[in-house]
Amino acid sequence: MLVGRAQTGDAVRWVCAHEDGMRPIEDPFAAFAEGREPVIIDERVEGRLLAPCEPVVLVGIAQNGPAHPSPVQAWLKSPRTVVASGETVSLRSDAGAVVAEGEIAVVIGRPTEGLTAANAHEYVLGVTAVNDLSSPERVVMDPRNFESKSGAGYTPLGPWIDTEAGLDSIPLVVAVDAETVATTDARELPVSIRDCLAYVAGWTPLDAGDVVMTGAPHSQAPVVPGRTASVAVGRVVLTTPFI
Repeated sequence: MLVGRAQTGDAVRWVCAHEDGMRPIEDPFAAFAEGREPVIIDERVEGRLLAPCEPVVLVGIAQNGPAHPSPVQAWLKSPRTVVASGETVSLRSDAGAVVAEGEIAVVIGRPTEGLTAANAHEYVLGVTAVNDLSSPERVVMDPRNFESKSGAGYTPLGPWIDTEAGLDSIPLVVAVDAETVATTDARELPVSIRDCLAYVAGWTPLDAGDVVMTGAPHSQAPVVPGRTASVAVGRVVLTTPFI
């Protein structure tokens, strides 16, 4: 199931993608806690898709690129940088070049106490697409990634959470202005998604709605104002125009 959040009139509702449009559903995290898919509760609705969740903790995975000499590590990014698919992002002009980093984002479904690499799928609601926008020139003076990744809107996320996607093999495609610049897969990550989740959960508690961005395996592209980037993670396609 593809689940997300939509602004419908004055209300924000959980919805799923249906053949006739968006259908309201019950809280998918409550359903996940009971070990089942959320139930469709109403007929088709009109609305604007929002970011598919509101993470309290937003984790990035570092050193998960090809042949990186350091072991996998994690860092924190402000959840206030999260924006919806289709929302225009203003690129900072004071931080050097900007790079779109297409990544597979994992949405946690329940508290992660007891999570291991072997059982990680039991704690995951689903996966979505994320564009971990970065200003890499700032890393020279800011190795902790605070300046390079903290711009307003620098974490486009969504628009859907795919609750049926696995963790071991997920296609990832990045395009700029409809021209494909990267095609890869979760299998190309030197450290698997399962191992990344186990590493993060081993050091800090995560809970329903938190997000782990799993790294950019050959999936980066420079962007400038006037361009539009897209990140496709399986069935989920995220688009972000830049000014």
